[in-house]
Amino acid sequence: MIGKIKKSIFVLIASVSLLAPGLVPGLAGVAVADNINTSLCTGTNTATGGSSSGCTTTTANGSFAHIASQIVNVFSIIVGIVAVIMVIWGGFKYITSGGDSGHVSGAKNTLIYAIIGLLIVALAQFIVHFVLTTASNTGLTA
Repeated sequence: MIGKIKKSIFVLIASVSLLAPGLVPGLAGVAVADNINTSLCTGTNTATGGSSSGCTTTTANGSFAHIASQIVNVFSIIVGIVAVIMVIWGGFKYITSGGDSGHVSGAKNTLIYAIIGLLIVALAQFIVHFVLTTASNTGLTA
């Protein structure tokens, strides 16, 4: 019985993993629907009594910063989906462990590693966007 459940969950995870790349272009398009940097820059300068002429955070669609940002966004979405699947898988392993200490520790390790993976992806995205924004504001181009 448990073997059938494990097999059906494995098939579900495998099919979702194979279908996930088809969802990425739609999700990436939503992520760049609004230029948040320009909005924030304009709002901050207006609130302080300044002008928005000093803000140069816009990037062309073909620029290195824009392409790198898109790659990081797509990679983050894929890794985020995999990490959520791993959290679900770790929870399933934990529930079906039956009190066996070996299976419980394996399930806990799966959960811990999935959460650590999510944190690393979040920090990586923050660092890459910070570096790209700083480089574009200082006039560095690649």
